[in-house]
Amino acid sequence: MIKRFIIIVALLTTVVAAAQEGTSSPYSFYGIGLTKFKGTVENQSMGGIRMFSDSIHLNLRNPASYGRLRLTTFTVGGSHQSTALKTDTESESSRTTSLDYLAIGLPTGKLNFGVGLIPFTSVGYRILETNDETSNRFTGRGGMNKVFLTAGYAVNDNLSLGVDVNYNFGNIQNNFTTYQAGVQLGSRKINRTDLRGFNLNFGLDYQRKLNDKLNLYTVATYAPQMDITAEKMSNVALISFGTDGSEFAFEESDTTFPKGDLSLPSELTVGAGLGANNKWFLGAEYGRVSASDYNFNSGNSFAEVQYDNASQYRLGGFYIPDYNSLTSYFSRVVYRAGLRFEETGLNLSNEGINEFGISFGVGLPAGRNFTNANIGIEYGQRGTTNSGLIQENFFKLSISLSLNDKWFVQRKFD
Repeated sequence: MIKRFIIIVALLTTVVAAAQEGTSSPYSFYGIGLTKFKGTVENQSMGGIRMFSDSIHLNLRNPASYGRLRLTTFTVGGSHQSTALKTDTESESSRTTSLDYLAIGLPTGKLNFGVGLIPFTSVGYRILETNDETSNRFTGRGGMNKVFLTAGYAVNDNLSLGVDVNYNFGNIQNNFTTYQAGVQLGSRKINRTDLRGFNLNFGLDYQRKLNDKLNLYTVATYAPQMDITAEKMSNVALISFGTDGSEFAFEESDTTFPKGDLSLPSELTVGAGLGANNKWFLGAEYGRVSASDYNFNSGNSFAEVQYDNASQYRLGGFYIPDYNSLTSYFSRVVYRAGLRFEETGLNLSNEGINEFGISFGVGLPAGRNFTNANIGIEYGQRGTTNSGLIQENFFKLSISLSLNDKWFVQRKFD
């Protein structure tokens, strides 16, 4: 058991850098970046719903789900995304690969625990604006991650409650470089913000039998608005470029600003669904994010941006032909599908930046104790070409492993 914990701690240490950048979207220019999907491949393949929970999978979106866990479960997931970006006149493409989450759930009875690491936001963009007189370049990287400790308590067979305690940390760097025709040197400004602090997420999971074949599933999660610490610093310099493209800085000036607070907006989600044990499930959820309370200024004062309260709609489910089939492997495969429509809360030039996605996936039995591999695909769209903005069409392939084992087994002797 000690060796297992050492391996998990080592993985948590090495994954931090890999989780930092997982986007190439120009919309990550604003605020603290694009909010990452905070869930497993299983969740994502069902439209991102957080409702369904069982005894062998981790559900990172609902802390109450840990109350139903019966096996020690370790899960890790990553993704590769291809994105096509277009405006009214131009088009580009990009690709990103990222490690998306790492977590372990520990059942100890009615009160179960989990710990893990997952990206919260991601920043990654390169934007070039040119005309006859000036050339402006914008680059950004970084993001915010969270280490979480979860406790889930099974009040009875129907009701579970849970809470996530999240420690958020990371940094964001925005680089603005400008050159003017006929001027030998350009100017550069680098804004860096270091973020750290705690926030909470509460969950409720209620399931009950309606009859011998049909089950009711309901869920509610709530993350209250909480403040974390933001430390900002700025570097201004004159620059020139060498023949090999290297950058040389002159007359640098550093400014450190007083510590401030960043308000993470509150988020409420409710959902309900129906299903049959080990056969099928279909559920729908509604979420509300109070993004208008967002108060972060990255230093890009030239960017016209505001945040509005945002609604999110998700629909998804799964189907298993025959979970205990001895003759057909594919009859034991879990087939998942879902769709989502989400307002990000970001508003540019009076245009709301929204996302749409349709997803599919499979859960593949891969060993004893219900260990499984999961593959998910999602096709989606973000943004619009209206008002000179950018529309992104993306295709995402995600893969995860869910490894199950029995720990804390009491030994018996005759």
